[in-house]
Amino acid sequence: MRYSVLGVAQVWDGGGAPVPLAGGRLRSLVTVLALHAGRAVPQDTLIAEVWADAPPADAAGALQALVARLRKAVGRDAVASEPGGGYRLVAERDAVDLHLFETLLHDGEAALDRGDPAAARTTLSRALALWRGPALADLPDRAAAAARPEALRLAAMRARAEADLALGRAADALPLLREAVADHPLDEAFRAQLIRALRAAGRTADALMAYEDARTVLAETLGADPGPELRALHAALLRQDPRPDPDPDMASPGVPAPAPGGGAGARAGAGRGVDADRGPYQGTADPQAAAPVRGTSGRG
Repeated sequence: MRYSVLGVAQVWDGGGAPVPLAGGRLRSLVTVLALHAGRAVPQDTLIAEVWADAPPADAAGALQALVARLRKAVGRDAVASEPGGGYRLVAERDAVDLHLFETLLHDGEAALDRGDPAAARTTLSRALALWRGPALADLPDRAAAAARPEALRLAAMRARAEADLALGRAADALPLLREAVADHPLDEAFRAQLIRALRAAGRTADALMAYEDARTVLAETLGADPGPELRALHAALLRQDPRPDPDPDMASPGVPAPAPGGGAGARAGAGRGVDADRGPYQGTADPQAAAPVRGTSGRG
């Protein structure tokens, strides 16, 4: 059995056929159990996650009935009973798309770190293809639980774009980066990657327009100027610099140089990411773009 929670919850049987899951509560139960695949989930936790602030009068009985429906759909042996009324999804972690995604993200970042952008691109493309919609879409109160998966998706997008740039495939990176900038207009790291990709594709005029758009959005939304990396890229564009990245030693007077490591380090933005529960992504003005980048994909 395979379980998907990166979008509306779905289950596939051993032959790859979808298993019907009738009703939002049933999909919510699948989502919570899949998040903890292989581990016991206490009854109180299941009730709180499946019904949020509106549990039924007999919540324990309703949960038991919901588990019975799930067992009928996926097989009795797929959901084990635990002492105290809890339940456990009998599945390997990588049988759940979210956990597989985290594994692939970790492996893709590791490939970039060891200087193998081709392997990184293949692995990260596979990771991003697992997403079918918003993470944990069936949870009635998904915002907090989905923050970390959504942040990891941004990390995978940054790393995939960086792999494309390292491979000289700037044109392949442009659709992903345009989507990322549209969805996260205050994220300077994505904007910097978009400008780099346009410049590498020989589209200097478009790169200058992308910088001007970034400057305007930041000024109108935050009352702020672009950060050091964007300003250094702008200076390089004005010099018609043919190099793929601005040289810190050649920055214009008064223009702060970008952070060291404009190659692998730049794939994640101007700074390293942090775990989603420790604060916003460093080097971006978009609080929704919080994304751990290296060694934060949360395996295990």
